[in-house]
Amino acid sequence: MDKFTSSYLRNTWIKFYEDRGHVNCGAVSLVSDGSTGVLFNVAGMQPLMPYLLGEKHPKGTRLCNVQGCVRTNDIDSVGDQNHVTFFEMMGSWSLGDYFKKERCQWSYELLTEVFGFDRDHLAATVFAGDENAPRDEEGARYREESGFKKENIFYLPAEDNWWGLEYGPCGPDSEMFFVKDVPDCGPDCKPGCHCGKYTEVGNDVFMQYEKHQDGHLTTLKQQNVDTGWGLERNLAFLNGTSDVYKIDIFAPVIDIIEKASGIKYESDDKSTKSMRIVADHIRTSVMLIGDEAKLLPSNTGAGYILRRLIRRAVRHARTLGIKTADLITIAENYIDVSYAESYPLLKKNRSFILDELKKEIARFESTLENGEKEFKKILNNAKAQSKTSIEGKEAFYLYDTFGFPLELTVELAEENGLSVDEDGFKKSMEEQKQLARENMSFSAKLSTDDNGVYDSIDASIVSEFIGYDCLKANEQIAVIVAGSDIVNEVSKDAEAVLITKKTPFYATMGGQLGDIGVIKTPDGEFEVTETVKLPGNRIGHVGKVTSGIIKTGDSASLEVCEINRAKTCRNHSATHLLQSALQEVLGEGVHQAGSSQDSERTRFDFSYGQAMSAEEIAKVEAIVNAKISEGLKVSTEVLSIDEAKKTGAQALFGEKYGETVRVVSMGDFSKEFCGGTHVSNTADIQSFKILSESGIAAGTRRIEAITGDNVLSYYANVENMLAEAAKTAKCSVSDLTDKIAKMQAEIKSLNSEIESLKSKAAKDALGNVENDIKDVKGVSLLATKVSGVDMNGLRDLGDQLKEKVSSGVVVIASDCDGKVNLIAMATDEAMNKGAHAGNLIKGIAALVGGGGGGRPNMAQAGGKNPAGIDACIAEAEKVLGDQIK
Repeated sequence: MDKFTSSYLRNTWIKFYEDRGHVNCGAVSLVSDGSTGVLFNVAGMQPLMPYLLGEKHPKGTRLCNVQGCVRTNDIDSVGDQNHVTFFEMMGSWSLGDYFKKERCQWSYELLTEVFGFDRDHLAATVFAGDENAPRDEEGARYREESGFKKENIFYLPAEDNWWGLEYGPCGPDSEMFFVKDVPDCGPDCKPGCHCGKYTEVGNDVFMQYEKHQDGHLTTLKQQNVDTGWGLERNLAFLNGTSDVYKIDIFAPVIDIIEKASGIKYESDDKSTKSMRIVADHIRTSVMLIGDEAKLLPSNTGAGYILRRLIRRAVRHARTLGIKTADLITIAENYIDVSYAESYPLLKKNRSFILDELKKEIARFESTLENGEKEFKKILNNAKAQSKTSIEGKEAFYLYDTFGFPLELTVELAEENGLSVDEDGFKKSMEEQKQLARENMSFSAKLSTDDNGVYDSIDASIVSEFIGYDCLKANEQIAVIVAGSDIVNEVSKDAEAVLITKKTPFYATMGGQLGDIGVIKTPDGEFEVTETVKLPGNRIGHVGKVTSGIIKTGDSASLEVCEINRAKTCRNHSATHLLQSALQEVLGEGVHQAGSSQDSERTRFDFSYGQAMSAEEIAKVEAIVNAKISEGLKVSTEVLSIDEAKKTGAQALFGEKYGETVRVVSMGDFSKEFCGGTHVSNTADIQSFKILSESGIAAGTRRIEAITGDNVLSYYANVENMLAEAAKTAKCSVSDLTDKIAKMQAEIKSLNSEIESLKSKAAKDALGNVENDIKDVKGVSLLATKVSGVDMNGLRDLGDQLKEKVSSGVVVIASDCDGKVNLIAMATDEAMNKGAHAGNLIKGIAALVGGGGGGRPNMAQAGGKNPAGIDACIAEAEKVLGDQIK
């Protein structure tokens, strides 16, 4: 064929492996479920983690697919020929089936028989070995047996030939390269020297090990193979180019950018870089918003990465002269053309994707306009002083005041030949945090003060939470911390932190506020006002001694406040019901963005692009109350992360989980990963009431709600307020609505009468002004002053006086409560002769210590200097005279 297409390459890959007994297992969400410690799926193997560890895959032991991936760790490199943030990984796997021999043979067949490479132009690398794993001589032998020349097989270290995520399956890899007909760069020229002679085409990972969270390796119970070939880079290479932006996925988009900007691709380095960034970042944004997770821009986690991508695209689009409409056209091309066949979910979510893109672009354009103005001032000042960098405190000012991202300040500075003091920025950020810390409560400082006191505690002293099923326990006081010191005892009124090896007190975590209660010893009593997680897997009981003395080693009775715990449990369990109800009403794209529960209320933040309607709020509230009435059993299970995922339990996107998690189920309605405390039956929640629904950030909404006794208290308070309102209105509660409507009508009538009287009073105060009308170059000017008339009154008075001049200009100044109100109006005939009310106001407002402006026919201003009114009125004639043609 003359040219390889993305569709051909996807289909060819799948067919090659299906012919060899593999099953297409399909792709999954781009957004990680949090189980691997990363925000996005960064590799095709990531969703297969449980099966690489030994679980049976329902589709067998030989799998293949084309998986979309997102990597932004090298976002600053995007703009060259081959870096992208979204890419498709063509993958195949052996889950304990074949191993190195078959893998090496099939890779060679794919390279030579399918894609037409010849043996002389192929090279491979294998793992050289280190202290953790041996040299991969077996892999080298099978590469040679498959067809690779022995002299073209190279041993490289772990940084080049070892693959794995933060933890999980890992092992030596063997990469394959095309060798260009160019001279060696030197005696050590080989893959990895980045001289351009070797171009990577694929990678086979031999997963023999598992890396645990503490960093050590163990041998997997099955040997796996993970093969990955990047679609974009290989497609470019097969078409004879090293530029991925020339493949069929990007080509139509580059054409759109060329037409919108009037700049040819590759005409200059700066414009070409911006074109690539726009093309890449809009593509990734479309993919993430259109993904099954329906990610939205936000200020945290994966949502922040999405926001940064969109905003970076907008910034570079502006340098090319590309408008918002053009960016949307690019997005439409990806949905309707480039990925119409391979990613049908994009078409399904088309309106949602485009709407969210438009919203985020509009938000950033406002931020960008204000921030860039301020940046230019800082830049000009730096250049005027011959500085080579922008100060960190100035970069922080842009960030703190205008929401201007640091990375954008860095980019703009570099474009103008300056650097940014990023350490100074961090220092300013830390100073602000320190100021916040100084205003913290005693307990809040515990988790932020870095005084090392907790690191000095014996490592064997750790805390175990035992309070899921009990609220009382007897333990010894293991450690007492007072301020920044470990002490042996504390006496009455002393603030301290007590640590025990077991405790029924729940520590603040996962949005749930920690328990309160009391700790009693034979010689003293300690009031626990908060419970917090401490370094070293310890739980701290924060509070003060209310009587006697508390000593290290004392036997103690730990008693959680039962009432407070019960109320907090109601609110926490209700939050789980709330999330499921929101997904039922608003759609599965709703995901938790944060939460907080205490004994008073629950606060739930969630991803959603617009305000909920009153009907939607009522429906969600009704669903939650219905589930409470059904009396659903609340059950918990502790499962491995992989078992938990199989149950369908919801995880918080971006959250990092351990090897085991606690799953909380409420009937068949709700199932979530959660380590908090809950009611045993939804009926224990009693009732649920939404107090408010509001926006807290772009794409993020917040609901605040109450449960149980707090709902009864809320309605009792509402009744009291209604009774007081009825008493004030002198009517019964049942007649209050009608009485308020009647009072509003009376107030409206009285206000109208007052305005009429004000207008008459202003007119009377003005007197006969017809003799004050002056002719200014054929245009009538009535410039006069009154006293005690507000701006609304001046506008009414101006309309009346315009009738007196018929064709001309009216200027009125009023001394009102020690300030000046100023207005100017011009008729159509006067404007035709050059009169401009807005410019007239600008020309005279300074004389009363103010400023203002407006349209040609009407403008207004305010001032602080009533003494300047006469000079202001006199100046109006001169300014108008300069305007008339």
